[in-house]
Amino acid sequence: MTIIITRIFVVGTMADTVEIRWHGRGGQGTVTAAKVLADACLSGGRYVQAFPEYGPERAGAPLRAYNRISSKPIRMHCPVLKPQVINVVDPTLLDAVNIQEGATEDATFIINTSKDPKEIKEKLKLAPGQRVFTVDATKIAIDCIGRALPNAPMLGAMCRATGLVSLEHLLEDIRKSFGKKFSQKIIDGNLEATRRGYEEVKEG
Repeated sequence: MTIIITRIFVVGTMADTVEIRWHGRGGQGTVTAAKVLADACLSGGRYVQAFPEYGPERAGAPLRAYNRISSKPIRMHCPVLKPQVINVVDPTLLDAVNIQEGATEDATFIINTSKDPKEIKEKLKLAPGQRVFTVDATKIAIDCIGRALPNAPMLGAMCRATGLVSLEHLLEDIRKSFGKKFSQKIIDGNLEATRRGYEEVKEG
């Protein structure tokens, strides 16, 4: 675990800004996940951006969301074209869109799937320096929330895989984000789903 965190912080320091792309479908909480991540990183003292890119605005339609996380003020407002971290919230998109588009040579892919990371890495034919993490976020969400909303466990998995934000900051911002909108039962379910995503993510 220490090795993983050290590596991503070195990458982040060298690049100053870490760019992230999310792939999901409408209704899965992908845009919310990008916003929660931004809030958590902001609380941790970083400069942040979070913004979506919609296609047809309907449930189930593919969509993208983006983050920029930086140790310095962010001056650019253009689309993310060379992501260093790519989150795939819906595994069916592996065969539907080019999730590798623009990915850096050392990009980290975090995929919602029950499959082994090595299997996904072979399927995607990734470069030697690119890493894959997998987590069964849909199963975790059903266990903890009762619905197939994988955004919370995906946030936990990304927290563990990248070290961009501490689990404590992430959980606190989930409490803040959900606290005014949902019952305590739903909040607790999302917190547990986030913790399990953090604990159960696997690297190939």
